[in-house]
Amino acid sequence: MNIFLLSSQVLFFGFGWLFFMRQLFKDYEVRQYVVQVVFSITFAFSCTMFELIIFEILGALETSSRYFHWKFNLYVILLVLIFVVPFYIGYYTVSNIRLLQRQKLLFACVVWFTFMYFFWKLGDPFPILSPKHGILSIEQLISRVGVIGVTLMALLSGFGAVNCPYTYMSYFLRNVTDSDILALERRLLQTMDMIVSKKKRIAMTRRQMYQRGEDQNKQTGFWGMIKSVTSSPTGSENLSLIQQEVDALEELSRQLFLETVELQATKERIEYSKTFQGKYFNFLGYFFSIYCVWKIFMVKFWSQHISFILVGIIIVTSIRGLLITLTKFFYAISSSKSSNVIVLILAQIMGMYFVSSVLLMRMSMPLEYRSIVTEVLGELQFNFYHRWFDVIFLVSALSSILFLYLAHKQAPEKHMTP
Repeated sequence: MNIFLLSSQVLFFGFGWLFFMRQLFKDYEVRQYVVQVVFSITFAFSCTMFELIIFEILGALETSSRYFHWKFNLYVILLVLIFVVPFYIGYYTVSNIRLLQRQKLLFACVVWFTFMYFFWKLGDPFPILSPKHGILSIEQLISRVGVIGVTLMALLSGFGAVNCPYTYMSYFLRNVTDSDILALERRLLQTMDMIVSKKKRIAMTRRQMYQRGEDQNKQTGFWGMIKSVTSSPTGSENLSLIQQEVDALEELSRQLFLETVELQATKERIEYSKTFQGKYFNFLGYFFSIYCVWKIFMVKFWSQHISFILVGIIIVTSIRGLLITLTKFFYAISSSKSSNVIVLILAQIMGMYFVSSVLLMRMSMPLEYRSIVTEVLGELQFNFYHRWFDVIFLVSALSSILFLYLAHKQAPEKHMTP
């Protein structure tokens, strides 16, 4: 194995390890190192495939060496994505279910066989293979991973191509002043004061009910029992009504808090857009707007070289964006019990995403650089993946435009409500 590629794989593995420790699991105690190793291996071999694409363009290393490394990387990443990660997802999922812990290895195998069944049936509706491919050929695996990965990549690319201009272009920024933020913060404080006062009323009512109950217990005899039975529990009824009001006010306070944070973030974006870096991202927003319109309305690219540059920019920037998105997704839904399962699911998504990126970039590469990539990937229906990507990209982009338009239209009305 080439020393340079080996050292770069170690570097990628180390970066994945640090990202796992410093970002994903910085608030959790790491108990399952196998999860960390699987995540780091997936990240390392995914990045190595992009490195090999660069080597194909530059002509680095010998042809036989590049062919060997392509084969080795594909076999390892497919082994991880199809066999290792799904099995451990099932294993750690079963481990969190108390009734299945005694036979967790058996149930983990059941989960893996279920995954393999649906994974294999996925290829039936799509024209992705030639009839001459055997059932155990590498094309069978890559084609199915490609369908899932291309779908995911098209969804993320369609949303990103629309969200990037919306996020960075100054044209879409609302005019937010300090008085708007202060007014919303004042409403939030008033709501919090109402919640505190009503909770005090609940505490006082409960105390009065407790004292009344003690007084009734001191009364003995037949008439004391009759009085305790026939007395109306007006305090408990008032208590339930007040509690409903508190619940409604707490929900309102959460909404006001989120709106306050959103206004403060918008104000920071306005200040940031005035800096040199903000102006650069504003230009980048116009660039991605042109790219989004281009992808929606153009059937073919103008040039293979321009196509390669554009897809290269999208892929390089999407690695960072994908890691940021995975981190936010992990923090949103993870817990101490589910964290291992979620990290493995993120590793599965990341690996399929990068494999599908190679499939798409193969068509965008100039003809003289495709030979080894085509030979390694096999006789797949590459045109299908590009058509499928364009369809899903179109649906994702148009849906994102509609969603962001409605959000942008409703935002001023929401903040103007008293």
